[in-house]
Amino acid sequence: MTTTGEDHATARGGPWWWTRWRSAVLDTGLAAGSAAECGAEGVRFAHDAGIPAAVGVVFGVLAGSALIVRRKWPIAVVLVSIAITPAQMGYLMGIVGLYTLAASELPRRIIGSLAGMSFLGMLIVMFVRVRQDMQRGTWELGNWFVPFASITTAVGMTAPPVLLGLYVGARRRLMESLRERADSLERELQLLAERAEERAEWARGEERTRIAREMHDVVAHRVSLMVVHAAALQAVARKDPEKAVKNAALVGDMGRQALTELREMLGVLRSGDSRGVRERPAVPLVAVGVAAAAAASRAVDDEGAGAGEGPCLSDVDELLGQSAAAGMAVDLSVEGETRSYAAEIEQTAYRVVQEALTNVHKHAAGAKTHVRLAHRVSEIAMQVENEPPPEPASASAARLPSGGNGLVGMRERVLALGGVFVSGPTDAGGFRVSAVIPAV
Repeated sequence: MTTTGEDHATARGGPWWWTRWRSAVLDTGLAAGSAAECGAEGVRFAHDAGIPAAVGVVFGVLAGSALIVRRKWPIAVVLVSIAITPAQMGYLMGIVGLYTLAASELPRRIIGSLAGMSFLGMLIVMFVRVRQDMQRGTWELGNWFVPFASITTAVGMTAPPVLLGLYVGARRRLMESLRERADSLERELQLLAERAEERAEWARGEERTRIAREMHDVVAHRVSLMVVHAAALQAVARKDPEKAVKNAALVGDMGRQALTELREMLGVLRSGDSRGVRERPAVPLVAVGVAAAAAASRAVDDEGAGAGEGPCLSDVDELLGQSAAAGMAVDLSVEGETRSYAAEIEQTAYRVVQEALTNVHKHAAGAKTHVRLAHRVSEIAMQVENEPPPEPASASAARLPSGGNGLVGMRERVLALGGVFVSGPTDAGGFRVSAVIPAV
C-alpha cells in the first residue's frame, strides 16, 4: 500500500514552511553558501562603488541569505538575484532560484518571464565585464569573443537550472498523480472487497433459503399425508379400537413433532443466524443444498423417478393418486398439447402443485380440489383450487402445524424463473393457488 493522502501528510513534519527537516537543513546550507559567496564578492563591489568594504560584505550577506526562502517565495529569490546581478554577485542564488522557480507549480508564463529577465541581465553584465577586461588588456582576443562569451555565460547560467527544474517539477507532478491513482485504486479495492463480502452474504442467504425450500418439499408433503392417514385410522379402526387409537395417536404425534421440528429448522435457516453457522463444522452451503435437492428428487417418487432426476409433470398423476388415497376428492384437467419443458421448469410446476395439495391436507381436509394445467405457446400455467371443507372442524382435528413457508417457497421458485404467482381465498370460501411460468 502507498503512504499517501492523510497518512503521507502526517508522516512529514518540519519547521515553518518546510515539509521535512531534511529540506530545512538543505536550504539553510545553500543560504549559508550563497551568503558567503555574496559576502566575498561584496568586497570587490564595495571597492568599485567606493564604499567601505564592511558595507559591501553586509550587503552581500543579506542578499545571499534570501536563498533560505526559495521554497516559499521563489519569485522573490529570483528577483533578488536579478537585482544584484549588476553588482556581479549572487551567481549561486540565481542558479538555485531559477531551478526552484522552474520546479514549482507556478504558471509557465511567469517562469519564462523571470528566466528571460535573468538571461538578459546576465547577458548585459557579462558583455560589459568582458568588454572592460579586453579594454584593460587582460584578454587579447578579437571583438567576436565579447558577444560569444556573454551569450555562452548567460545561457550556461540560465538554461541548465531552468530545464532541470522543469524536468524535476514534471517528474514530481507525475509521482503525485501516480500516488493519487494508487490511493484511488486502494479505495476502489476496499470498496470492491466490501461489495464482494455483501454479495457473499447475499449468496449465503440465498443458499439457506434454497435449502429451506428443498427440505420443506422433501418432508412436508409426506409427513402431512402420514398425519392424515393416522387421523383416518383413529376414526375407522374397529377390531381393537383402544390399541388402534393409541397407535394412531402415536403416529399422529410423531408426524406433528416432525413438522414442528422442520418448521423450527427452516426458521433458523431463513434467519441467517451467523452464530449457529460458525458453531457448526465448515460444510459448504452449496454442497448441503445439492444434497437436499437430491434428497427431494428421490423422495418425491420412489419408483417412477430415477436416481439423481427431479420430479416432472408426468409425476403429477401419481401425486394426485397419493392425495386421493388419503381421502381427498381431487380431479385433474389438462389444456393444450402436452410437451416436455426444461427440467427446472417442470420441477417448479410439480412443486407448486405438490405444496398446494399439502396445504389442502393441512387446512381443508376433505375438501374437493381441482387441479388445472394449461400448456400454452410460450408458458405453462397451473392452478390448484379447493372448495370449502365439508366439516370445518376436520382440519383442526388433525391439528397439523404450519410455519407459513409453503406459499413463500412456491413464490420464490416461480419468481426465480420470471413467472407470476398469485394465491388467496376464493369467494366461495375455498383457496386458490395460481402460477404462470415462461416456457423458454
